Amino acid sequence: MNGNLFAYIALFGWIPVIIGLFAFLPPRRAVIFGFLIAWLFLPMADIRVHGFTDYNKMSAACVGVLLSAMLFDNEHLLAFRPKWVDVPMLLWCISPFFSSIYNGLGWYDGIVSSAYQTTDWGLPYLIGRIYFSDLVGLRELAVGIVIGGLVYVPFCLFEIRFSPQLHRIIYGFYQYEFVQTIREGGWRPMVFMQHGLAVAMWMAAATLVAFWLWLSGLVKHIWFFPMGVVVIVIGITCVLCRSGNALVLLALGIGVLTATRITRWPVWVILLAMIPPVYVYGRAIVGWNGDEMVNEVAQFNAERASSLKFRLYNENLFIARASQSRIFGWGGWNRFKAENLEGREIGVPDGMWIIAYGENGMFGLIAVMVAIELPMLLLLWRIPARYWSTPAVAPAAALAVLLGLHMCDNLMNAMLNPIFILAAGGLGGMAFSLRSPQPGAAAAPAQVPAAYPASAAVARLPR
Repeated sequence: MNGNLFAYIALFGWIPVIIGLFAFLPPRRAVIFGFLIAWLFLPMADIRVHGFTDYNKMSAACVGVLLSAMLFDNEHLLAFRPKWVDVPMLLWCISPFFSSIYNGLGWYDGIVSSAYQTTDWGLPYLIGRIYFSDLVGLRELAVGIVIGGLVYVPFCLFEIRFSPQLHRIIYGFYQYEFVQTIREGGWRPMVFMQHGLAVAMWMAAATLVAFWLWLSGLVKHIWFFPMGVVVIVIGITCVLCRSGNALVLLALGIGVLTATRITRWPVWVILLAMIPPVYVYGRAIVGWNGDEMVNEVAQFNAERASSLKFRLYNENLFIARASQSRIFGWGGWNRFKAENLEGREIGVPDGMWIIAYGENGMFGLIAVMVAIELPMLLLLWRIPARYWSTPAVAPAAALAVLLGLHMCDNLMNAMLNPIFILAAGGLGGMAFSLRSPQPGAAAAPAQVPAAYPASAAVARLPR
């Protein structure tokens, strides 16, 4: 691991901090603060643990929360019951095992690879299922995302002005290539995330959620800031992060939510959910080369069109390689990477989808896409689109659309964010916490948060 002594102290000290949060805060808020602070401020560093997954900010947050839940909140932990909605995430977590066995890498490699996948994806999803599987929990998570975006504003503005230096100053090293922070004559902030693109996507997510909470009238203030001001401040910072992809996804998310509010039709959410599978099918199965998309982008920005063309060219190399082992992929150790005639690796895999396809095949790729998008569609099934702008449902609706945008972002980037996976777990579980009551039975109190004017009828919404 690179970094100074403080980087080690921050990583290893975070588990005791989360235990302290559980000791003094309600469990849900302890989980939110535990994940938010870890992801926003801990160093981007990995410490090798032989025979197991790496120790990093992700595993520190997950292990800290689960350990604290065992110590202080057994009730929530023991109440968890797996449902069929959890099957796609389970299959995604164990898909490296099948890939390793299929490619002759052995059961040990498969177990270790699955442990990595489970730490990055499965544990945040599990924690989301345990703590955010109702409207109250999703509301707290949504507000937490807005607070996280607001807190990041001054750090982003500092690096926009003075260049990305905070991670180096505090932890002693740059988390990524510094040259990639130069964008359009200015700086793209990285703060304490893995890349400037991840920061931009985080600010876009915070802007989207803040906008929908403000428009629904659910949240009037964040601390002493009016919600309208919060939306503007986070939104301007998102623009200054200089990521065209994040801005396009933000506009798409606002468009989907606004169109749903105006028309009360579910079709807009369904169309959003269709973008990733249609793109993957066109690229991996049909063989679409993407030239039309590059030409469209070139009409607005030649530099971005050149970047997109480079990404698609690299994808073509990896698609050709992945198609040789389509079902379970090539497994780990970069075996899915394309090679030239001299046997040297060529190309750079950018999108999470092509990495999943190359390493774990269609089995893993379909599993992860369903795991992320199924919770969004389940919300649409349980709560019709015409209610998505009501104060009771607005937080869940914003998080559902955010999952669709996250999957779209994964078509071009591989910037995993555990906060989004928490939302996937929560939304997946909420499909079962909003069951229609039996005739003559009252709705359960957990389904009817009294603070929301429209929530008393949520469990009995007509279709």
